[in-house]
Amino acid sequence: MIDAEFRSEEKFVKLSIAYRGEEESKLVCSTIDSIVAKHTLKPEMYTCSISNGREVLVIEYHNDPNREAGAIFEEIMKTLNIDKCN
Repeated sequence: MIDAEFRSEEKFVKLSIAYRGEEESKLVCSTIDSIVAKHTLKPEMYTCSISNGREVLVIEYHNDPNREAGAIFEEIMKTLNIDKCN
């Protein structure tokens, strides 16, 4: 099951997408890569392992005073069928 967590501060936003297995990994990575490529604002991204064999792909936008990343995050969540974000 793919799920997400969102954090924000003044000019910083972060979306963490958790997934398990090769199939979900490919889906998450290809979706994010294609959506991010459409926009001029580029994030910092990294992955890390968490408990129970899951991994997390973190997408961070620094210095985003116009909140452009919000629309990008919404598109990612909609494409991955994530209904809610913690």
